[in-house]
Parts: sequence; structure tokens; C-alpha cells
Amino acid sequence: MRPLEITISILLVLYLLWRHPRPLIVRLLPALALFTNLLHFALEGYRWQMIPLYALTPLLALTSLIKLRSSSDWKPIASTLTAILVVIATVIPTLLPVPRIPTPSGPYKIGTSILELTDNSRAEIYSGKDEPRRFMIQIWYPAEINADDERAPWMADAEIYAPAIATYIDLPSYFLDHLALVEIPAYKNAAVAATNEPFPIILFSHGWNGFNAQNTGQALELASRGFIVIGTQHTYGAVTTVFPDGTMAPNNPTALPESGDEPNYEEVARVLVDQWAGDMSFLLDQLTAWNEADDNPFFEKLDLSRVGAYGHSTGGGGVIQFCGTDPRCKAVLGMDPFMRPVSAEVIENGVSQPSFYMFSEGWYEITDSKNNKLFNLFYPNVSNSFGVIGIAGTKHFDFSDLPLLSPIAPQLGLKGPLNGARVTEIVNTYLVDFFEMTLKNNSTNLFVSESPFSEVLRIR
Repeated sequence: MRPLEITISILLVLYLLWRHPRPLIVRLLPALALFTNLLHFALEGYRWQMIPLYALTPLLALTSLIKLRSSSDWKPIASTLTAILVVIATVIPTLLPVPRIPTPSGPYKIGTSILELTDNSRAEIYSGKDEPRRFMIQIWYPAEINADDERAPWMADAEIYAPAIATYIDLPSYFLDHLALVEIPAYKNAAVAATNEPFPIILFSHGWNGFNAQNTGQALELASRGFIVIGTQHTYGAVTTVFPDGTMAPNNPTALPESGDEPNYEEVARVLVDQWAGDMSFLLDQLTAWNEADDNPFFEKLDLSRVGAYGHSTGGGGVIQFCGTDPRCKAVLGMDPFMRPVSAEVIENGVSQPSFYMFSEGWYEITDSKNNKLFNLFYPNVSNSFGVIGIAGTKHFDFSDLPLLSPIAPQLGLKGPLNGARVTEIVNTYLVDFFEMTLKNNSTNLFVSESPFSEVLRIR
């Protein structure tokens, strides 16, 4: 719960649990809670999880003020029942809090921008229209912050994305409306930080029905360490896409068959991942142009000789396909990489760039899955691997920000039983050290010695 929400709950609980007779100052607590509620609306914002508390606050304020003129008070049983209602009303927003994206640990402040790209050389194959491929990107970068710079939300167009995400994970459409209230430790369109040498670039590719901001916590950590991180919103493969002109492109379920047992599954999936790899290659073309344009905010700030990529799930397969076909990629990291869309050529030839792979327990323990069998064919052909690890107590979505949605995320099926803060520590340590080593040539012992994390299993 947020500070003013906690304050409201404490004031009402103190009032209801105070033994009779209540002193005057205690009788005024509900009125103070009502005033705090008004501040909460103005400063923190409404969310549906607080509705029971919103209803109780004016009711208790009114009755407590009326009783100031009376010598009698409510019966203790009534107060006890009301206190129980307050507890219930407090539990809901506690279990479904406004998520907090952790403050990154690096020395740089962070800016973020959201942009649309159009590739006129490629046709859009999933819209049913004769139009070029266009997609959205979000950039997180080292920045110089001014006093008037505005904090960025975790999720732009949250009123559209939140219901789509909730529906995808089998929750009521209104369940995640409070995500619109989440701000991140980054600033909208802030100036790019001054630098004596350009920043290395890291591309991120989300999973099927994901979105480019789903791993914002990781992007912020990397950006705070001096990387420019760019997440691609793969149109029609993302949960939905909203363009600046208001056009919406929902997920196209035919782009990846629901059943993995369909006979042409690999063929259809490879078309999808080819499109995603094409998005990343076109993005690098645009970055090259930006780096050479003296009117662009990123002019001479981008080091196109130091480009890494990482992805989750289908995006993990996407970055393997991208790095297996585009030599501009210099390092690749996969998180539960989905291998079935990866082309036979890349499976057979592997990747030559430095690479590293992380698996959740929910994926690596299914040793006979089609995905693991394909990874086992692919991995011996990888010529410069820094290994494969599994993280005990994790599930597929533990590699994203989604477990931050609630302390009951394990019960909602969004993560494994391992504590979310611990998962974040493990994943970020490997992620940051891998790209520090491969793109900045900073030494680390993480990949050559025994893991400092007891939950990490060295698979290869």
C-alpha cells in the first residue's frame, strides 16, 4: 500500500479498536482519515482495490462527528464488526498494491522515450492490409535530468494495456487498472547524458503476448550502468500495440498457433520470429541514421560496434534468430528462450557471438519438452558460450516485471515460490555482468566460478 493509503487504514483501525470511552482526539480520527482520503485522491490517485475503504471512511467520519454530541456510543459489537470490515478493506489493496519498480543501482539518471518506426521495405503480414511494417520502441538511456522533467509511467496507455494484460492472464479486465498509477525512476524525453565515448546498445525482445516495457526493471538497471536499452514492441505479437495516431493493433492469435501440436507449428512460428528479427535489424539501421544526424538527440551517442540483445520466451528465440543472422549483434542472452520458432539454419549453425542462457525451474525441469530438445540440438553448435543456468523456485514470468504486481503473484501463477526480490537480484546480476563483460570488456568471475546464489543450478 502507498503512504496515504496506509495512513487512512491506521487512523480508522485506531478509532475502532480504542476502548470505550474514546477521548475527543480519538473521536476525530475518522474526520482526519476523510481529509487524508481527499489528499490521497489528489496525490496518489484512485484505485478500485480501495473502494471498500473509500466507502467506510466517510461513513465513520459522519457517525463519529454525530456522536460528539451524544453521551452514548455505538455498541462494542458494532465497532468490532466495523473493525473487521476495515481489515478486509485494507487487505485487498495490500494484496494488490501499486507496483514499485526498484531504483537502479548505477551512477546514471535515466531518461526514456517512446517512438514509432516504419519499415517501408517490409510488408505487414498480420494486419490483413496492404501496408508497411510499423512498430513501437521504448528507449531507456543515461540522462541529464532537469527540474522540470516529468517522471515516466511504467506503462504508457495503461488504460488500454492493463485490461489486455489482465484478460491474457485470466483475470477480470479491471483487475490491473491501478497499473496506470505506477511511475518509474526515469524521466520522459530527458536529455541524453554527455559522454566522452558513445554508449553500448542493448536490444530487448519481449515474449508472445508480451510488451516492450515488461522488463523495465532490468532496462533501468542497465541504463543506469551506461547502456542504451531499446525494447521493441512486436506489432500483432505483443498483447496489443497503440500507435501515436490512436491506431490499435491487438495480438493476432493466428501468428502463433495456440496448440504446439499443430503439424505446421514450426513453419508458422518461424515466419513470426523472422518478422521480429527483421524489426531488430531495421531498428539498428535507424540507430545508425540517428547517430549520424546532428539534429537527433542521440547524435554520436550510440556505439554501433557494441550491440547486444536479450529476450524472453519467444523474444529469446527472436534474439537468437536475430544474432544468428545479423553480424552487427555482438552478444546475446536468452531468458527461457523459445526455440521452436528458430530457423533450422540457426539451430544447425548456432551463434558465434558470446552468449548466455537462463532458464526458470518451470522450463528446465521439463527435460523432454520439444523446446528443450531443440535447445539441446542448438547448444553444441554455439561457439562462444558462457554457460546455461537454471534458477530454482522460479517460473516463466519470473524473468519479467509481472511478479511485482502482487505479493500473491505465486498464487496467481505469475511466478514461482522464490522471493521476488531474490529473483530480481539473481537475474540482474547475471544480466548486468554478462553485458559489462561482453560489451565493455569489464572482467567478472561470475561465469567461471561457483555461483554466489544457492538457487542457481549450472546446467552447462
